[in-house]
Amino acid sequence: MKKTDLRKKYKNLRLKLSKEDIEHKSLDIANNLLKLPIWEYDFYHLFLSISEQKEVDTEFVLHILQGKDKNVVVPKTDIENHKLINFLLTDSTAIKKNRWNIPEPVEGIEIPSDKIDVVFVPLLAFDKTGHRIGYGKGFYDQFLAGCKPNVIKIGLSFFEAEEKIKEKFDSDVILDYCISPSRVYSFKN
Repeated sequence: MKKTDLRKKYKNLRLKLSKEDIEHKSLDIANNLLKLPIWEYDFYHLFLSISEQKEVDTEFVLHILQGKDKNVVVPKTDIENHKLINFLLTDSTAIKKNRWNIPEPVEGIEIPSDKIDVVFVPLLAFDKTGHRIGYGKGFYDQFLAGCKPNVIKIGLSFFEAEEKIKEKFDSDVILDYCISPSRVYSFKN
């Protein structure tokens, strides 16, 4: 199946999820996340969910990170320069939805990409080799390319892995893990 067809398929599957489905599945994903060996690091990049797109609710992940006293970094989209700018999430960080309904920090303490240890990556679909399909704009592939080489990349998905995504590009960044409500996928060799 082509990437455009997979995007359509998984957007449609998400649309069928109820608010309760999203809450339960997101909680299961957060609980499965606790099984990963990732808790000794300092800086964790977390996307803030677009509820209108029925994304995984990252509020549960945020509570885990805060409970473990981690530095949480959230992205702001720089559409003109086609990149993500990362800000430290603090008690005083104001969050506002942009014109695409993406919740973002208004301003704050900017954190360089190469300081981030763990990145939670939004996606629509992924396969058993760790390739992912996002919304197709390449923001996360570009952002991840600017991170340190050993940054840990974790996808969050309501659905299980596709067997294989056939369309791949050299700029695609492979995940280290993907968490679904029922299991943890590891792509590390």
